[in-house]
Amino acid sequence: MADGQSNLQKNLGLMPAMALVVGMVIGSGIFMKSGSVILAAGDSTMALMAWVLGGSITLAAGLTVSELGVQIPKTGGLYTYLNEVYGKIWAYLYGWMQTVIYGPATIGALGLYFSSLLLPFFGISEELRLPIAVGSVFFMTGVNCLGTKYGGFIQTVATIGKLIPIALIVIFGLWKGNGQILGMTSGVTPPLGMGAAILATLWAYDGWVGVSFVAGEMKNPAKQLPMAIVFGLGIVMIAYLTMNMAIMHVLPAAEIAALGKMAASTTAGLLFGEMGGKIISIGILVSIFGALNGYILTNGRVPYAMALNKQLPASSILAKVPASVGAPVNAMLLEASLATALMIFWDPDSLTDIAMFVMWTFYVSAFIAVFILRKRYPNAKRSYSVPGYPIIPMIAILGAFYIIASMFMNKPMDAMVAIGITVVGLPVYWFVK
Repeated sequence: MADGQSNLQKNLGLMPAMALVVGMVIGSGIFMKSGSVILAAGDSTMALMAWVLGGSITLAAGLTVSELGVQIPKTGGLYTYLNEVYGKIWAYLYGWMQTVIYGPATIGALGLYFSSLLLPFFGISEELRLPIAVGSVFFMTGVNCLGTKYGGFIQTVATIGKLIPIALIVIFGLWKGNGQILGMTSGVTPPLGMGAAILATLWAYDGWVGVSFVAGEMKNPAKQLPMAIVFGLGIVMIAYLTMNMAIMHVLPAAEIAALGKMAASTTAGLLFGEMGGKIISIGILVSIFGALNGYILTNGRVPYAMALNKQLPASSILAKVPASVGAPVNAMLLEASLATALMIFWDPDSLTDIAMFVMWTFYVSAFIAVFILRKRYPNAKRSYSVPGYPIIPMIAILGAFYIIASMFMNKPMDAMVAIGITVVGLPVYWFVK
């Protein structure tokens, strides 16, 4: 259970770790999911409740995974934890899922969200939505293929840019708006229900687990990892709730549901006029562009790492890193190609649901791993334990099962596709072995 990666420098403090949580979580969801959540929930009160419940489940999940991060203080995050507790096959399936479903679905959804906002901004025909989305994905992939420093620069600019439209919409929406926030119906019956609404919010909360990837490089992971997740997600929850309240204060719930992905940008136009609205829309586009860049930058490392272990077909090709750029070019091109295939057959909201479904399926095994480790090492010293054990881990487990069951009920075909692609990883594993 000791850290086997002592060659890594432990120089990551609390503030950078907390900023990592906030930066990775806040992306497109805060701007794109207001309509989907209120449409599924049925009214504004239940929509806000869905945001609270989604954040609470995510917080319980973060507190639970933090114990794994402290007990297994190695860089690699969930892949490392699953490998330590369940062995190579389950860890491989997680990596396979990341490579062929989660990463491409996430990248594809962000590409489609970006093009959906770009079209009305420049008055471009809807027929170009898919080509622009694909072009955006490959453009960002090309930038990251030139080297990490270019992708890192874009990420820094985008992180600053994403906070500006959020702050302006919250402040002026709550100040200038005069609409009723609570008890406003979406006008759509019957609603999909809270399960679908919570599933939609989880896309907006996704990304928090990324900080666990660098637990082995924290100065004091026992204290810093749980604090970074708790405080980081707390900031995110406040931002999401106030953002949605501001939008509801400006637009009726039925209009938010009808506008869907355009609700935030429409709110900006009403608050700041045509020119001001366009400036805010640019900020939203920068935020989504930055999120797209971040996922392309990080997800390409998953097939690269698996290829180094010869766990994928054509591993010798995927593991190549051109000396001139020092980046896994072929692995990132693979992710962009898979994302393009998914964009052709699915809309962005379905892609986000598929991504969340498969990710939370593996999260369940991580939450259960806390109980397994406590039984396996009953006398192990724990510098951090999940507060309220076993209640908090059980909340995370029950919440995850609720999300999985809701996906089966509301989008059974998408759920079966996700499971089918994941299971295909088993014969691939045996083949490459």
